Amino acid sequence: MPREITAYSNPLIKRVRLLREKRHRREEGLFLAEGLRILTEAREAGRIPQYLFFARDSAAHPLVQALVADVEAAGGEAIETVPDILSKLSGKDNPQAVVGVFPEFTRDLASLDRSSAAIWLVAERLRDPGNLGTILRTGDAVGAGGLILIGECVDPFSVEAVRASMGALFTVPVVQCEWAEFTQWLRSGPGQLVGLSLDTDSDYRAASYTAPTFLLTGNEAQGMPDAYAAQCDLLVKIPMLGKADSLNAAVATAVMAYEVLAQSRGT
Repeated sequence: MPREITAYSNPLIKRVRLLREKRHRREEGLFLAEGLRILTEAREAGRIPQYLFFARDSAAHPLVQALVADVEAAGGEAIETVPDILSKLSGKDNPQAVVGVFPEFTRDLASLDRSSAAIWLVAERLRDPGNLGTILRTGDAVGAGGLILIGECVDPFSVEAVRASMGALFTVPVVQCEWAEFTQWLRSGPGQLVGLSLDTDSDYRAASYTAPTFLLTGNEAQGMPDAYAAQCDLLVKIPMLGKADSLNAAVATAVMAYEVLAQSRGT
Protein backbone atom coordinates (compact mmCIF):
# COMPACT_ATOMS: atom_id res chain seq x y z
CA MET A 1 0.00 0.00 0.00
CA PRO A 2 1.57 3.34 -1.04
CA ARG A 3 2.46 5.71 1.77
CA GLU A 4 1.98 9.45 1.54
CA ILE A 5 4.69 12.11 1.79
CA THR A 6 3.79 15.79 1.57
CA ALA A 7 6.56 17.42 3.64
CA TYR A 8 9.65 18.92 1.98
CA SER A 9 11.63 18.12 5.12
CA ASN A 10 11.11 14.37 4.76
CA PRO A 11 14.56 12.65 4.76
CA LEU A 12 13.73 10.56 1.67
CA ILE A 13 12.72 13.66 -0.28
CA LYS A 14 16.00 15.35 0.65
CA ARG A 15 17.97 12.22 -0.32
CA VAL A 16 16.26 11.83 -3.68
CA ARG A 17 16.68 15.52 -4.55
CA LEU A 18 20.45 15.09 -4.21
CA LEU A 19 20.42 12.51 -7.02
CA ARG A 20 20.34 15.40 -9.48
CA GLU A 21 24.05 15.77 -8.66
CA LYS A 22 26.55 13.35 -10.18
CA ARG A 23 28.51 12.88 -6.95
CA HIS A 24 25.45 11.71 -5.06
CA ARG A 25 24.35 9.45 -7.92
CA ARG A 26 27.74 7.76 -7.76
CA GLU A 27 27.62 7.42 -3.98
CA GLU A 28 24.12 5.98 -3.98
CA GLY A 29 24.28 4.01 -7.24
CA LEU A 30 20.86 5.47 -8.06
CA PHE A 31 19.43 7.88 -10.63
CA LEU A 32 16.20 9.71 -11.41
CA ALA A 33 13.81 9.22 -14.31
CA GLU A 34 10.58 11.14 -14.76
CA GLY A 35 7.43 10.85 -16.79
CA LEU A 36 4.86 8.14 -17.33
CA ARG A 37 6.11 7.34 -20.82
CA ILE A 38 9.74 6.89 -19.74
CA LEU A 39 8.86 4.82 -16.67
CA THR A 40 6.53 2.64 -18.72
CA GLU A 41 9.34 2.08 -21.25
CA ALA A 42 11.57 1.09 -18.35
CA ARG A 43 8.94 -1.28 -16.96
CA GLU A 44 8.47 -2.94 -20.35
CA ALA A 45 12.26 -3.37 -20.55
CA GLY A 46 12.27 -5.08 -17.15
CA ARG A 47 13.66 -2.10 -15.20
CA ILE A 48 11.60 -1.38 -12.07
CA PRO A 49 12.28 1.67 -9.89
CA GLN A 50 13.33 1.25 -6.29
CA TYR A 51 11.12 4.20 -5.37
CA LEU A 52 8.12 5.49 -7.29
CA PHE A 53 6.69 8.94 -6.54
CA PHE A 54 3.35 9.77 -8.12
CA ALA A 55 0.91 12.65 -7.93
CA ARG A 56 -2.32 12.08 -6.09
CA ASP A 57 -4.47 13.05 -9.06
CA SER A 58 -2.73 10.46 -11.29
CA ALA A 59 -3.24 7.51 -8.94
CA ALA A 60 -6.20 6.15 -10.93
CA HIS A 61 -4.33 6.07 -14.26
CA PRO A 62 -3.97 2.42 -15.39
CA LEU A 63 -0.25 2.83 -16.21
CA VAL A 64 0.42 4.38 -12.81
CA GLN A 65 -1.44 1.53 -11.13
CA ALA A 66 0.61 -0.99 -13.12
CA LEU A 67 3.83 0.73 -12.05
CA VAL A 68 2.75 0.80 -8.39
CA ALA A 69 1.92 -2.92 -8.50
CA ASP A 70 5.23 -3.87 -10.10
CA VAL A 71 7.28 -1.68 -7.75
CA GLU A 72 5.66 -3.19 -4.68
CA ALA A 73 5.91 -6.72 -6.08
CA ALA A 74 9.64 -6.17 -6.59
CA GLY A 75 10.12 -5.00 -3.01
CA GLY A 76 10.30 -1.30 -3.81
CA GLU A 77 8.21 1.49 -2.40
CA ALA A 78 5.44 3.52 -4.05
CA ILE A 79 4.84 6.97 -2.58
CA GLU A 80 1.89 9.27 -3.18
CA THR A 81 2.82 12.94 -3.06
CA VAL A 82 1.93 16.39 -4.35
CA PRO A 83 3.03 18.25 -7.53
CA ASP A 84 5.22 20.66 -5.57
CA ILE A 85 7.36 17.82 -4.26
CA LEU A 86 7.53 16.22 -7.71
CA SER A 87 8.79 19.59 -8.93
CA LYS A 88 11.48 19.63 -6.24
CA LEU A 89 12.60 16.14 -7.21
CA SER A 90 12.74 16.74 -10.96
CA GLY A 91 13.87 20.36 -10.92
CA LYS A 92 11.04 21.34 -13.31
CA ASP A 93 8.30 23.87 -12.70
CA ASN A 94 5.83 21.67 -14.57
CA PRO A 95 6.65 18.23 -13.18
CA GLN A 96 5.58 14.95 -14.72
CA ALA A 97 2.99 12.79 -12.95
CA VAL A 98 5.58 10.23 -11.84
CA VAL A 99 9.23 10.18 -10.82
CA GLY A 100 11.19 6.96 -10.39
CA VAL A 101 14.45 6.24 -8.57
CA PHE A 102 16.33 3.43 -10.32
CA PRO A 103 19.52 1.52 -9.52
CA GLU A 104 22.24 2.43 -12.02
CA PHE A 105 22.95 -0.37 -14.48
CA THR A 106 26.19 -0.72 -16.37
CA ARG A 107 27.45 -3.02 -19.09
CA ASP A 108 30.97 -3.88 -20.17
CA LEU A 109 32.34 -4.63 -23.60
CA ALA A 110 32.67 -8.34 -22.85
CA SER A 111 28.90 -8.56 -22.34
CA LEU A 112 28.13 -7.24 -25.83
CA ASP A 113 27.32 -9.61 -28.69
CA ARG A 114 28.49 -7.77 -31.80
CA SER A 115 26.66 -10.24 -34.03
CA SER A 116 23.31 -9.23 -32.50
CA ALA A 117 23.02 -6.02 -34.54
CA ALA A 118 24.24 -4.55 -37.82
CA ILE A 119 24.72 -1.06 -36.33
CA TRP A 120 26.57 0.08 -33.22
CA LEU A 121 27.02 3.67 -32.09
CA VAL A 122 30.26 4.99 -30.58
CA ALA A 123 30.62 8.51 -29.14
CA GLU A 124 33.94 10.02 -28.08
CA ARG A 125 34.06 12.66 -25.31
CA LEU A 126 30.40 13.56 -25.83
CA ARG A 127 29.67 16.51 -23.54
CA ASP A 128 26.04 17.49 -24.06
CA PRO A 129 23.34 15.45 -22.26
CA GLY A 130 20.79 16.38 -24.93
CA ASN A 131 23.05 14.94 -27.62
CA LEU A 132 23.58 11.78 -25.62
CA GLY A 133 19.85 11.30 -25.11
CA THR A 134 19.12 11.96 -28.77
CA ILE A 135 21.80 9.50 -29.89
CA LEU A 136 20.22 6.87 -27.62
CA ARG A 137 16.85 7.54 -29.24
CA THR A 138 18.46 7.13 -32.66
CA GLY A 139 20.03 3.88 -31.51
CA ASP A 140 16.65 2.57 -30.45
CA ALA A 141 15.05 3.68 -33.72
CA VAL A 142 17.58 1.95 -35.99
CA GLY A 143 17.92 -1.17 -33.85
CA ALA A 144 21.52 -0.45 -32.82
CA GLY A 145 23.18 -3.02 -30.62
CA GLY A 146 24.31 -0.38 -28.14
CA LEU A 147 26.04 2.91 -27.49
CA ILE A 148 29.71 2.84 -26.50
CA LEU A 149 30.91 5.99 -24.74
CA ILE A 150 34.64 6.67 -25.04
CA GLY A 151 36.58 8.77 -22.52
CA GLU A 152 35.19 11.63 -20.45
CA CYS A 153 31.60 11.69 -21.66
CA VAL A 154 28.58 13.28 -20.03
CA ASP A 155 26.90 11.05 -17.43
CA PRO A 156 24.20 8.97 -19.17
CA PHE A 157 22.32 8.85 -15.85
CA SER A 158 22.04 12.62 -15.46
CA VAL A 159 18.47 13.91 -15.25
CA GLU A 160 18.92 15.80 -18.52
CA ALA A 161 20.31 12.82 -20.46
CA VAL A 162 17.65 10.44 -19.15
CA ARG A 163 14.95 12.98 -20.04
CA ALA A 164 16.36 13.49 -23.55
CA SER A 165 16.56 9.74 -24.17
CA MET A 166 12.76 9.42 -23.81
CA GLY A 167 13.17 5.93 -22.40
CA ALA A 168 15.88 4.72 -24.80
CA LEU A 169 18.36 4.54 -21.91
CA PHE A 170 16.39 1.48 -20.82
CA THR A 171 16.31 -0.17 -24.24
CA VAL A 172 19.78 0.52 -25.69
CA PRO A 173 22.77 -0.99 -23.85
CA VAL A 174 25.34 1.63 -22.80
CA VAL A 175 29.02 0.88 -22.17
CA GLN A 176 31.60 3.35 -20.87
CA CYS A 177 35.28 2.64 -21.56
CA GLU A 178 38.57 4.10 -22.78
CA TRP A 179 39.76 4.15 -26.38
CA ALA A 180 42.48 1.52 -25.96
CA GLU A 181 40.04 -0.87 -24.30
CA PHE A 182 37.48 -0.31 -27.05
CA THR A 183 39.89 -0.83 -29.96
CA GLN A 184 41.33 -3.98 -28.39
CA TRP A 185 37.82 -5.40 -28.05
CA LEU A 186 36.79 -4.24 -31.52
CA ARG A 187 39.76 -5.84 -33.26
CA SER A 188 39.22 -9.13 -31.47
CA GLY A 189 36.34 -9.89 -33.85
CA PRO A 190 34.51 -8.63 -36.92
CA GLY A 191 33.54 -4.98 -37.12
CA GLN A 192 34.01 -2.01 -39.44
CA LEU A 193 34.90 1.22 -37.65
CA VAL A 194 33.49 4.21 -39.54
CA GLY A 195 34.42 7.71 -38.45
CA LEU A 196 32.48 10.89 -39.21
CA SER A 197 35.04 13.43 -40.35
CA LEU A 198 35.40 16.66 -42.29
CA ASP A 199 38.93 15.68 -43.35
CA THR A 200 37.99 13.27 -46.10
CA ASP A 201 36.56 13.34 -49.61
CA SER A 202 34.46 10.19 -49.11
CA ASP A 203 30.75 10.97 -49.25
CA TYR A 204 28.76 9.01 -46.68
CA ARG A 205 26.27 7.77 -49.28
CA ALA A 206 28.93 6.59 -51.70
CA ALA A 207 30.70 4.43 -49.12
CA SER A 208 30.00 0.73 -48.53
CA TYR A 209 29.28 -0.45 -45.00
CA THR A 210 29.73 -3.98 -43.74
CA ALA A 211 28.05 -5.38 -40.66
CA PRO A 212 28.61 -4.96 -37.87
CA THR A 213 29.27 -1.27 -38.49
CA PHE A 214 30.54 0.85 -35.60
CA LEU A 215 29.77 4.53 -36.20
CA LEU A 216 32.21 6.80 -34.39
CA THR A 217 31.15 10.37 -33.58
CA GLY A 218 33.77 12.72 -32.13
CA ASN A 219 33.54 15.47 -29.53
CA GLU A 220 31.02 18.21 -30.40
CA ALA A 221 33.58 21.02 -30.47
CA GLN A 222 36.84 19.33 -31.44
CA GLY A 223 35.84 16.30 -33.46
CA MET A 224 37.82 13.11 -33.02
CA PRO A 225 41.60 13.09 -32.42
CA ASP A 226 43.80 12.36 -35.42
CA ALA A 227 45.06 9.20 -33.74
CA TYR A 228 41.51 7.88 -33.50
CA ALA A 229 40.72 8.80 -37.09
CA ALA A 230 43.84 6.91 -38.21
CA GLN A 231 42.46 3.72 -36.66
CA CYS A 232 39.15 3.92 -38.50
CA ASP A 233 38.57 1.52 -41.37
CA LEU A 234 36.70 4.24 -43.20
CA LEU A 235 36.25 8.00 -42.84
CA VAL A 236 33.20 9.62 -44.38
CA LYS A 237 31.64 13.06 -44.41
CA ILE A 238 28.15 14.44 -44.80
CA PRO A 239 28.02 17.18 -47.48
CA MET A 240 27.36 20.69 -46.20
CA LEU A 241 25.72 22.91 -48.82
CA GLY A 242 25.18 26.00 -46.69
CA LYS A 243 27.47 28.16 -44.59
CA ALA A 244 27.64 25.85 -41.58
CA ASP A 245 30.75 23.68 -41.56
CA SER A 246 29.26 20.74 -39.66
CA LEU A 247 26.09 19.22 -38.27
CA ASN A 248 25.19 18.80 -34.63
CA ALA A 249 26.77 15.57 -33.35
CA ALA A 250 23.46 13.86 -32.64
CA VAL A 251 22.00 14.89 -36.01
CA ALA A 252 25.09 13.66 -37.87
CA THR A 253 24.90 10.35 -36.01
CA ALA A 254 21.25 9.94 -36.99
CA VAL A 255 21.91 10.72 -40.67
CA MET A 256 24.75 8.18 -40.74
CA ALA A 257 22.82 5.53 -38.85
CA TYR A 258 19.93 5.65 -41.29
CA GLU A 259 22.27 5.39 -44.27
CA VAL A 260 23.85 2.27 -42.75
CA LEU A 261 20.37 0.92 -42.02
CA ALA A 262 19.28 1.57 -45.61
CA GLN A 263 22.30 -0.28 -46.99
CA SER A 264 21.78 -3.20 -44.60
CA ARG A 265 18.20 -3.49 -45.87
CA GLY A 266 19.31 -3.22 -49.49
CA THR A 267 17.42 0.03 -50.13
